[in-house]
Amino acid sequence: MDNQNLNILDEVNKGATMGMDAISYVSEKVTDDNFKNILDTEYGKYKKISQRVIDLYSNYTDKKPHETNAMNKMMTWYGIQMKTMTDDTTSKLSELLMQGTNMGIIEGRRLINQNPEADYDVKNILNDFVVMQEDSVETLKKYL
Repeated sequence: MDNQNLNILDEVNKGATMGMDAISYVSEKVTDDNFKNILDTEYGKYKKISQRVIDLYSNYTDKKPHETNAMNKMMTWYGIQMKTMTDDTTSKLSELLMQGTNMGIIEGRRLINQNPEADYDVKNILNDFVVMQEDSVETLKKYL
């Protein structure tokens, strides 16, 4: 059971760190102050989820939760650079973030459905993470 909980926490933390990475890479291109403020708020939400994972992780092991590796970070950065080379409008940046967030929602829902026996606190963080991402998509839609 502890292994299942650790796997879920690792996946949530990887998703949160990937979200923070994507936002930081996109933020470099943002010219709209309102959108920049939205991204700062979203970044903070991902950071809070990651901190909750770190805090709970110590209940299961003395190791640290997995984050995105250097290759994934580089691929995320490169993908954003390539996809915004000819179009770095707020609409395009919002679209890119929504695509990544939707992948996180799908993975999160899959984890919820496939792990009904996970500990309450773990399921709570996982559910909060998915709901936060769903809210984020709704917010980003306004900038398409």
